[in-house]
Amino acid sequence: MNPFSDSRRPSQTSMRGWPPVSVIMPVLNEERHLREAVRQVLDQDYQGPLEVVLSVGPSKDRTQEVADAIAAADPRVIVVPNPTGRTPNALNAAITASRNQIVARVDGHAMLPRDYLRTAVETLETTGADNVGGIMAAEGITPFEQAVARAMTSKIGVGNARFHTGGKAGPADTVYLGVFRRTALDRVGGYDEHFQRAQDWEMNHRIRETGGLVWFQPRMRVTYRPRPNVRALAKQYFHYGRWRRVVARTHQGTINLRYLAPPIAVAAIALGLVVSPFFWPGLLIPGGYVAAILAGSVATGRGLPAGALVRLPLVYATMHMSWGTGFLTSPPSLSKQPSGSMRVGRSRQEGERVGLDDLFED
Repeated sequence: MNPFSDSRRPSQTSMRGWPPVSVIMPVLNEERHLREAVRQVLDQDYQGPLEVVLSVGPSKDRTQEVADAIAAADPRVIVVPNPTGRTPNALNAAITASRNQIVARVDGHAMLPRDYLRTAVETLETTGADNVGGIMAAEGITPFEQAVARAMTSKIGVGNARFHTGGKAGPADTVYLGVFRRTALDRVGGYDEHFQRAQDWEMNHRIRETGGLVWFQPRMRVTYRPRPNVRALAKQYFHYGRWRRVVARTHQGTINLRYLAPPIAVAAIALGLVVSPFFWPGLLIPGGYVAAILAGSVATGRGLPAGALVRLPLVYATMHMSWGTGFLTSPPSLSKQPSGSMRVGRSRQEGERVGLDDLFED
């Protein structure tokens, strides 16, 4: 009998048990938040065994001491080093050190609903997916953060990506964070350490290219705190655009109009400003963009406090222009070489699939 065929609570399915889950967390400069982040994972409404693997980079605060203290106090927590401080390296180190056949990526600032892991395991079982994930639910506190949160959940800001804007459950190109079958991670060799950004999209692409299924589950809603100011937001989206172009160079055919819209807008606006001293209609291009952004802000800003609403056009423009500039200026030297690094070891034969029925305890 399928233990997830009805809505019973995990405690009522104890005859089968729930499979053990390894939660991997890349950690850098998280002294203030690490204890709460780990507590939130260990307090999940999940009846199966849990372990938490903290992959700690060379932090400028007491993160290492805090991580070691947490591990000393709870045998479910282990700490591994990440000397590079880079996210894909941290994730691979944590995957290698983890022991279970289900691996959940969690970030230090992610705020998980209590049923996050239970919903993920249910979804893996019912869909046969290799990776499931949900919504990056941006929520702001300050007026600027509230404006960013609204932009990050609108199609004007981020296109039609369901993990930002929501939608029905189903197959997806990529999802936020992710809860994986270890066999899928082994099959593709884990995260490609060449990609400082966009490593999630890139690995999900390889999972799909090797016959795996990536599944969007809107019930897995993770609260995310946006960047607090224009400078931080611009830097974030500049690097998103820069590394998304590296992915496009590596995997031909993975770019569509959604990704090309910001660089096209940047190039068109720059062209219009350059020719405008000699051909005044060139100003219609940047002027049209400004008008469109203002109209879009009015349409998508309903319900926002006044302070957030007046910042929304600036937020949209920062996201578009930074992403587009990063894409256009992405240097060929960032392109992945044929000998790129992926380091996760293979615990089973390549390509072997393990159903969750094999993982449940009797």
